[in-house]
Amino acid sequence: MASHRRPKQTNPAYATVLTATAAAAVALSTQSASADPLPDPGKKGVQAQVDRLYEEATQATEKYNGAEEKSEGLQKDVASLQEAAARKQGELNDLRNTLGSLAASQYRGGGMDPSVQLLLSNDPDAYLDQASRLGRVSDRQAGLLRQFLSQQRSLDQQRSEAAGKLKDLEATRKELGSRKAEIQGKLAEARRLLSTLTAEERAKIDAEEARANRASERVDLGNEASGSQRAASAFSAAKSRVGMPYVWGASGPNSFDCSGLTSWAFRQAGVSIPRTSQSQANAGTRINSLSALKPGDLIIMRTDLSHVGFYAGNGQILHSPKPGAQVRYESIARSGMPFMWGVRIS
Repeated sequence: MASHRRPKQTNPAYATVLTATAAAAVALSTQSASADPLPDPGKKGVQAQVDRLYEEATQATEKYNGAEEKSEGLQKDVASLQEAAARKQGELNDLRNTLGSLAASQYRGGGMDPSVQLLLSNDPDAYLDQASRLGRVSDRQAGLLRQFLSQQRSLDQQRSEAAGKLKDLEATRKELGSRKAEIQGKLAEARRLLSTLTAEERAKIDAEEARANRASERVDLGNEASGSQRAASAFSAAKSRVGMPYVWGASGPNSFDCSGLTSWAFRQAGVSIPRTSQSQANAGTRINSLSALKPGDLIIMRTDLSHVGFYAGNGQILHSPKPGAQVRYESIARSGMPFMWGVRIS
């Protein structure tokens, strides 16, 4: 039976002391909470932040690779245009010498050098047409002057294109520097976070990574046939790189980032594919279903298409996953990256 006794009355003086004590405790608690740092997130929190930084670093690496590929292309374009301009300048010099000989001959005859008149004219084409009709220049002279004029225009155009390419190249090199600084900054922050862990916590993380790398030695790939002979050859080359370290911006033969591994492997098969994962995503026939993939097909991961590897069979991906890891086999389902689609290089 519940008790309904009247509650004992509290002594007013004692109540005052209790109230004051409680208020002081609240004040001290509030002061301590505002002054003390946030609690250490521990191994799990640090590992999550490090994983995020590694992911951001690999995404920045693909942007760096794209800028580097563009830079290499621009360098080739500039070199080609400069070489063509040099050849054109040589041809113009030869024409100028020929025209000079004709001019000297005409000067001795009392006439004005047609090439000089041509250069002084506001409309060289109109001048040549009129000069030819009036017989001021011979057919040979007119032909040489037209050729000179055409090559001069071509030279000016090539020089203009080269100047534009050089400007693009300078901007791309600045982008490369920016991407490099971004990657190095994220990796440095990851190292700083890892340094906040205890030696035991770091050892556990290293052991987990080592276990993931060793799992490649006993993975079951099944007996699926590759989708094409070229894909089979590229996949075979990639398999020979298992155990090689991830290094951002690297494309073999002894270290790789994700797209560096796939592009290197296809080069060994005599096939040239783009350097970045985003470009490789459109390099062949798209395979939208995981169940339709064949060993040697490319697997495009993440919504921004910033990761790529080889389908290895039996639900496994062969890839260079992240900083601190090695080229290895991994379950696609456990990779932590969403599958977007596959690409078959025929």
